[in-house]
Amino acid sequence: MYDTFKPEQPMGLMDFVRAAKSCVREISPQALLDKLNAGEDLLLIDVREHGEYEAGHIKGAHLVPRGIIEAAADTAYPKHLPELAAARDRQVVVYCATSGRSAMAAAVLQMMGFRNVLNMEGGYARWEADGMPQEHEASY
Repeated sequence: MYDTFKPEQPMGLMDFVRAAKSCVREISPQALLDKLNAGEDLLLIDVREHGEYEAGHIKGAHLVPRGIIEAAADTAYPKHLPELAAARDRQVVVYCATSGRSAMAAAVLQMMGFRNVLNMEGGYARWEADGMPQEHEASY
């Protein structure tokens, strides 16, 4: 199967990000904040790594690092995240640091049958730059 896919030039990270962004919808940080403030039913997923999440995240976000998104969303996988696995018909918003990893995660979720997935434009870096509220884990 994979030996039939031979691009002329090897693909790099940004090729994958561009391909993912071409097939996912995006939401601005302000539009996401408006939805959160309005109490809309949505599942917010942070696909960064644990240390990034601890340094600051959006209130109510579930941490599901990009490397395990498929497992977390698959009900057949024993250690899936029940909230995510059950959200195929629910609005799901994903974000990462700058929106590349989350675009790829959103594309994968769509391939897995999730019907309403949005990627936050600019990621957490833009959320911070726009002065949006942040949550921080306690450090001891």
